[in-house]
Amino acid sequence: MVLLLAFIIVPIAEIALLVHVGGLIGAWQTIGLVVLTAAIGTALFRAQGFRVMMRAQDILAQGGFPAKELFDGICVLLAGVLLLTPGFVTDALGLALLVPGLRVRIGRILWHLVRRSGNFEMHVGGSHGTWSHASDDNVIEGEFSEVPADSDPPPAQHLGKPGPGNIRR
Repeated sequence: MVLLLAFIIVPIAEIALLVHVGGLIGAWQTIGLVVLTAAIGTALFRAQGFRVMMRAQDILAQGGFPAKELFDGICVLLAGVLLLTPGFVTDALGLALLVPGLRVRIGRILWHLVRRSGNFEMHVGGSHGTWSHASDDNVIEGEFSEVPADSDPPPAQHLGKPGPGNIRR
């Protein structure tokens, strides 16, 4: 529902703002400003995207999981799409996503929302696990199985309630 409203409200706001700015500074200047923001946004998108990719590769080379870099990469990609979309509202949102400090705040908010949603799944390294977190208590339940580094992880499966018959070691 929120996404539908965004697809309706954002274009209307963009058109209204473009018409208003065009009335203030002229049509050709407004078009030039839109093209200029797209060009600047593309340059920033490339630079930030390259930096994020290099940080992620460094962390992977050290054997770590680049969770923050993946989130940053998604934000930078979304910023690029917004900056290439004609309009001042999308340009402002895109530029906001290119500011590292704002990305950190957005990430914290989204992580809080994911944790409150109740369920999420995580696959990291040689282990496979499905996590379920109840938002009303501090208990995290999970099922894990160690996977040798040279094999593919097993498909996710429901093992049922823990008991003597279904615990794998």
